[in-house]
Amino acid sequence: MANEKKPPALYCQKCRTPIDIDASIDQLNPAAFKLLTDSTVSGQVQVAKPHPPRQSRPTYPSSRQQTYETALQSARNPTFKRSVPSSRFGGKHGAQNAAMSFVDVRLSESMLDPPSPPASPSPAIRTPERQVPTEDPQSNSAEVTRRASVTKALGTAGGGSMADGLETTNRMFEILSARSDIDHPVCVECTDLLVEGLQKRLAVATRERDAYVDYLRRANTDVPSAEEIKAAESAVILAQKKDVVAIENLEKLENEKAELDAQLTALEADARDLDLEENEFWKKRNAFSSTLAAFQNERDALTTKHAHDTQILTALQRRSVYNDTFNITHDNHFATINGLRLGRLPSPYVDWPEINAAWGQTCLLLATLAERLGYKFQGYELSPMGSTSTIIKIEVKGGNSTADAQHQSAPPTVNRQRLELYSSGEFPLNFGFLHRKFDTAMVAFLDCLRQLGEFVESQGMHAGGGLPGVGSGVGGMKLPYEIRKDRIHDQSIKLALNKEEAWTKACKYTLTCCKFLLAHANNVESNALRRGR
Repeated sequence: MANEKKPPALYCQKCRTPIDIDASIDQLNPAAFKLLTDSTVSGQVQVAKPHPPRQSRPTYPSSRQQTYETALQSARNPTFKRSVPSSRFGGKHGAQNAAMSFVDVRLSESMLDPPSPPASPSPAIRTPERQVPTEDPQSNSAEVTRRASVTKALGTAGGGSMADGLETTNRMFEILSARSDIDHPVCVECTDLLVEGLQKRLAVATRERDAYVDYLRRANTDVPSAEEIKAAESAVILAQKKDVVAIENLEKLENEKAELDAQLTALEADARDLDLEENEFWKKRNAFSSTLAAFQNERDALTTKHAHDTQILTALQRRSVYNDTFNITHDNHFATINGLRLGRLPSPYVDWPEINAAWGQTCLLLATLAERLGYKFQGYELSPMGSTSTIIKIEVKGGNSTADAQHQSAPPTVNRQRLELYSSGEFPLNFGFLHRKFDTAMVAFLDCLRQLGEFVESQGMHAGGGLPGVGSGVGGMKLPYEIRKDRIHDQSIKLALNKEEAWTKACKYTLTCCKFLLAHANNVESNALRRGR
């Protein structure tokens, strides 16, 4: 009919895609419906039917069979659940169970005698995830009456409507879904995927079955014989005997271990005591080492200080104040005192101020040596005053010296003459009468030098020793150059009618004798210091 509404389409239970049902399934008669629903039960029974064992002994114990049956009885719900929609007509019996038996709603003779529901499979042959509940006869008869009334109201003649056919198809899919692990209906693509997955599971199950069969075969071939069992029992008895002997040895070893543990405990206690003693010893030793190191450091410091002071003392003892004050040396042909040249040559030329200063230093040296040695000149007094030094000649009336005054009864008259030990340089050297005062002063200086040399010689003879080296004689010491009046080592000290070279040599000999007396004075001072210690 044109105004008849098209019933809603079915959906794939995997991908939820609308699917169209083939007309051969949509227009099933009760016989075909019963044949389809019964085929699932018979297939399950056939699959679940156990095969007789092929081995000589059972493949598994009976306890496993009982566990399997118990698990089948308490099987859980299927993996893919399906919600059954409520009936279109509502009412008290509107909700139908998915596992209810099929009821034909077509207007045929089969409505008066609907097919009996399939018997519930035994626990041993039903599926592991679904159970088919039994139907209530009262609900079945009420369903038949309801479907008949609905059919009359629709006014279908000679057959059911499209809605009834769809409901029949849904019932068939519900029964199929309740008796398998797959929810129906399923589209072609999902069916291919399910078939592929089931094939993979079949291959895995086949490999597992082959592995179990191979293991069982090897287990059957490895069954020991009677002789092997006897040998194993003998080995067990022997092992038990060895076990007893080993236990006895173990007990002995445990006793020995206990004794050793006791000894070890005692030794550990002794070791701890020794450690404490060792710690105390090292503490004392470290304290002693620290004290010893402090003493050694102090000793080393004192030793170093003593060595340094000794070195300084030695240097000071070797140092002479006279040598530092009066440095006598030579510069080519000239004798020098404190860097001042004493003498005169055409080349190099020496000025008279330098010569006068050199005579002043020489006069000071002779006066200092006489004072240090405790000698007083006879008839002369030295007055060192730098470049204008003089010598005072003392004359007693009636004699030439103070020694003559000792033989006179009356007190002598003293005459003091001042002799200038310097020259103004206004006159040439060869004009001696112009240098009379200077010559007289230099001759007086040689006389004083001679007197001091004789005094030193006499002191060396009385002391029984003297300076070794130049000028030392038998039993005493002597000046290196002999002095006679105005000559020293045959060279005149006067400027009158004398050559510059001869006068320069006489000056050099004079400074040499002064240096000799200076060395004697240093020796006397050193001996006095040594005697003072």
